[in-house]
Amino acid sequence: MCSNKIFGIRHLQVLLLFFALVLGFAMRVNISMAIVAMTDKRSEEPFDWSMQTQSVVFSSFFWGYIVLQIPSGELAARYGGMILITSAIAVNSVVSLVIPYGAYHGGWQGLCLLRGIQGLSQGCLFPTTHHLIGKWVPLEEKSRFGTLIYGGTLLGTGIQMVASGYIAEYWGWPAIFYVNGMLAAVWVMFYIFLGADSPQKSKIISTEERMYIQTSLGQTDGQKRLKTPWKKLATSVPFISLTVMHSGHNWGFWTLMTEMPSYMKLVLGVDIKESGAMSALPYFVMYILSFPCGFISDYGLKNNWFSINTCRKVSNSIGEYGPALALIALCHAPAGDVTQAVGLLTLVVGLNAGHLSGFMLVHIDMAPNFAGTMMGITTFFANIVSIIAPLVAGNILEDEYDFEQWRLVFYVTSGIYMVTNTIFIIFGTSARQPWNEPPDADDAESRPDPEVVENKSVN
Repeated sequence: MCSNKIFGIRHLQVLLLFFALVLGFAMRVNISMAIVAMTDKRSEEPFDWSMQTQSVVFSSFFWGYIVLQIPSGELAARYGGMILITSAIAVNSVVSLVIPYGAYHGGWQGLCLLRGIQGLSQGCLFPTTHHLIGKWVPLEEKSRFGTLIYGGTLLGTGIQMVASGYIAEYWGWPAIFYVNGMLAAVWVMFYIFLGADSPQKSKIISTEERMYIQTSLGQTDGQKRLKTPWKKLATSVPFISLTVMHSGHNWGFWTLMTEMPSYMKLVLGVDIKESGAMSALPYFVMYILSFPCGFISDYGLKNNWFSINTCRKVSNSIGEYGPALALIALCHAPAGDVTQAVGLLTLVVGLNAGHLSGFMLVHIDMAPNFAGTMMGITTFFANIVSIIAPLVAGNILEDEYDFEQWRLVFYVTSGIYMVTNTIFIIFGTSARQPWNEPPDADDAESRPDPEVVENKSVN
């Protein structure tokens, strides 16, 4: 059975998830630009926060973020993804509206508390999105729709970087949080009326489209909830290497995310509007590159140019070794050369697009039945690293105007990119794991053949 509709309810769900990640990441990264305006000594009532204090503020989001990573995959499987993702964006909306008040009256400690609450609620965002993709997106469409949905993280980051500079310049930094909060509230209202946990629970989907999705996913007779093989996950060398890879990627991504606006302003001497546009450029490039990366991967797999394992590792190496080499080049670029520095930073972040068709999809390759839980586990550990990375950068940058200290930050980040990707290449795999299938033979027979599924998945 095939659904030939140009725009069906599954497409609507994909767009809603896309905008959820756009807004979620916009609210996640807005502090990177806002804090530049908040601590600008030329502004009225500037906050006198050192780089070390600012690094604590940057990391505070992840204090809460790690808490729900592992439980959220299980909660989504038990209660459905809709209530979790709606709650995540709703809480972030309310807290965004409160942040200016909290910063003025509670100082950096109050700001850290509020950012921690935002992180706590966003802890279920990735595992729940993985879960909903597994329910709504047919196998034949996972590549393009997976890229579109997760590309929302990059687009949200880029738009926020650009918009924040102009908003802070013309309306003041509090307006950054007010705009984010109001847009998120609008999304929540739309999702409450149009979203659903699955095709089976949607009241607006056609029978034809529902059967198309269920047939593709092998869920025509319903899907039993399987018991998570915790022991096998904990002792799986490929899964451990995947966790290491996710952690190394997060170190690089969040070091650059949190420190780049300050580097632009303090070392390169650009103003906040230009800093926002220049900081955003790499993420727009990364967003654009994510589509050809996904297309080439799928096209190559379809034509048997390479195995799925080779595809993932080559894509991931482009996304990790590429930025590592570009960071080394940045360390040897002339201090104060804005054009060369921005060009290399754009290359660093832009090449990161390879990870979207690299390790991000290995969760689904290895065990699609537990992809949400696996994403929760790797994200849990990766975001412990996300807490540490800005703190390490802050300790290195005793003098934030010293280019030599910035070089050290870039060298450390480059080394972590290289080491963790090498571990992933040696020990990682996209092969379907035996513990993905239920031990009961009857259950196993009711599911699609693993080899067929492997050839059709993913993005």
